[in-house]
Amino acid sequence: MNRVRNQWLMSAVGLGILLNPLSSSMISVAIARLQHVYELDFTKVSWIVFCFYLASAVAQPVMGKASDMFGRRKIFLTGLIVSFAASLLAPLSPNFGWLLVSRTVQSIGTSMMVAVGMAIVRIEVKEKQAAALSVLSMFMSGAAAIGPFVGGVMLQWGDWPAIFIVCLPFAAASFILSWRVLPKDAPATAAGTRSFRTWLEWMDAPGILMFTIGLISLLVGLLSAKTAGQFSWMSGSVCLLGIAALAVFVRRELRTASPFIPLRTFAQHPALTGVNVQYLLVNLLFYALFFGVPSYLQMVRHVSEFHTGLLMLAMGLSSLIASPIAGRWVDRAGPRPVLIVSAIMMTLGSVWLALLKESSPVISVCFALAAFGCSNGLNAVGLQSALFKSAPKSMIGVASGLFNTSRYVGTILSSLLTGLMMGGSFSFTGFRRLAMVLAVIGIAMVFMSLRHRDANLVQGSDA
Repeated sequence: MNRVRNQWLMSAVGLGILLNPLSSSMISVAIARLQHVYELDFTKVSWIVFCFYLASAVAQPVMGKASDMFGRRKIFLTGLIVSFAASLLAPLSPNFGWLLVSRTVQSIGTSMMVAVGMAIVRIEVKEKQAAALSVLSMFMSGAAAIGPFVGGVMLQWGDWPAIFIVCLPFAAASFILSWRVLPKDAPATAAGTRSFRTWLEWMDAPGILMFTIGLISLLVGLLSAKTAGQFSWMSGSVCLLGIAALAVFVRRELRTASPFIPLRTFAQHPALTGVNVQYLLVNLLFYALFFGVPSYLQMVRHVSEFHTGLLMLAMGLSSLIASPIAGRWVDRAGPRPVLIVSAIMMTLGSVWLALLKESSPVISVCFALAAFGCSNGLNAVGLQSALFKSAPKSMIGVASGLFNTSRYVGTILSSLLTGLMMGGSFSFTGFRRLAMVLAVIGIAMVFMSLRHRDANLVQGSDA
């Protein structure tokens, strides 16, 4: 009976948490279509990517804390309602601005489920817990892997609104199952009875505000300067505002007792810092290609959305195949050789794309996509293992939070880099320039991986 209950609980949580990677990856094949529909340049339409990852970067740690106050069941069910409403309203957006609002709300809703889904399974599933958590990881990695293909099919079937509508049955099914199988939350703890002011301080609302203002200001300033072809006093002022806000953010995080991002941890644990920097660069490189290649195929090579999604399967399937291989390899040899091979494959994939010609067969892109997919599968396991080896046992939770933050910062920077390389329009020259920059980043990651020493990654034994 307990086994059957656990299976239903896993299904309820899995159907909910897959909405975040599915929603974020499907949009990669819809960027060209949205640019045409709303008559926008590439820089402006890129905000459909920015807003999702910005909201996720803020919402996931916030909702993780909020669940300690209000209960994980409440947060999970609320996330499903928010996600369902945003996915339903997005196709009705009268303009691109309202679509960005719906997309941001969708990101917050799906982040609520990701923030507490793993915790629910860790607490409620007592038997074969590691296997249960790996199943949830497969829900997320599988959704991200097939997202571009599903997006291409949806665009072929019902244009861009279909990539939001397809989320509705998943959210509805997860809500029905979750309502029946998720255990009721315990009575409110002392944290839940705090005053509103104390609650804001505990959540570090000022730090969240400065972090958000800083990132958005920098993005707006840099992208507007790139679009205009020069720095104006306006774009320069916005960039300075962003730098000032991030400086205030750093100063606050180093001093406050309950920081949004515990920056002191980086100074205290250099090995952990190295893992997070490498994870940031991995995501910068991977997502720059994850969103850049579909735009290249559609805008430069004039491949249909459906066939673009089909070609992108080379990346997703390669990642799924590489992940279990990486797990066995890490168990035998540690994370270092896995990370070295992964960095080399990312570098070779970037070089391959940089050497493409306008007349190169479209199918040749699959070689680079397969290399990036394999490297992504290797990194997912290798860097996770390096993280646990470099973090003291007493702060594994904090380390995991920092790890996720590094991922989102990397994805945000990937979109910024792509926007800066392209400017107003996606071109073959800009794509080649992007690939060259990514090849340099890949080489840097090779040297970072070579510096990994399993002997140094033993701080996890410290209490």
